[in-house]
Amino acid sequence: MTTLAGTPDRPVRVNAVLDTSLSRWLWLVKWILVIPHYVVLFFLWIAFILVSVIAFFSILFTERHPRSLFDFNLGVLRWSWRVAYYSYGALGTDRYPPFSLGEEPDYPARLDIAYPERLSRGLVLVKWWLLAIPHYIVIGFFLGGWHVGWWDGGLVAVLALIAAVTLAFTEKYPRSLFDLILGLNRWVLRVAAYAALMTDVYPPFRLDMGGTEPYEPEKQL
Repeated sequence: MTTLAGTPDRPVRVNAVLDTSLSRWLWLVKWILVIPHYVVLFFLWIAFILVSVIAFFSILFTERHPRSLFDFNLGVLRWSWRVAYYSYGALGTDRYPPFSLGEEPDYPARLDIAYPERLSRGLVLVKWWLLAIPHYIVIGFFLGGWHVGWWDGGLVAVLALIAAVTLAFTEKYPRSLFDLILGLNRWVLRVAAYAALMTDVYPPFRLDMGGTEPYEPEKQL
C-alpha cells in the first residue's frame, strides 16, 4: 500500500485500506486479543506525555521539536492508530497489529506527520489547551472519553460496532460507514498531532471521509 507523506500545508495524513475478507465473528473477541497492546500503550502514553513536556520547553527556547522526540511520539500515535483500526476504533482489518513504533508500510492503517523545521514559540504556550478547546469538545463526542490510545467509547466505537453487526449478518462492511469512521478518526489524529506540539497547522473543522487522505496538488504560481 502506498501513501502520500505529510506536507507542511497538510502535515497529518491518515490512510487505511478496508480488508476485503473480514471475519464475521472475530470482532467479538478482539477486546481480549488487544490486551497486550493496551498494556504496552499504557506505558507508552505516559512516556508520550513526558516527551511532550520536554518538547514544549525545547520549542519555547529553540523553536525546534527535537527530531528523536518527534519520531518517538509519532511512533506512539502510529501504534495507537493501528490498534484502534484493528479493534473498536474501526474494525477495518483482521491483521493483528505489530508491536512497533515504526512506520510499518505493509499494515493497512497508516499515519504520517511531516516534521516541522521550526515551530512558533508563542503558539506552544496556548495551542495545546486554549486553541484546541473547540476541537476537544468535538472529538470528546467522537470518542466518549480520554483513555489509552485515544479510542474508548463514543460515536466512533458505536459506528464500528454497527458495522460489525452488519458484517456478521451480511458478510459485508458497509463502505459508507467505513468512510465515515475513517473521517472521524482522521479528525482525532489531526487534533492529537496539534495538541502534542507536532505541528502549528490548526486542524480543520472538516470531516474528510474515506480511507485515502484527500490530496490537494501544489498550487502553481
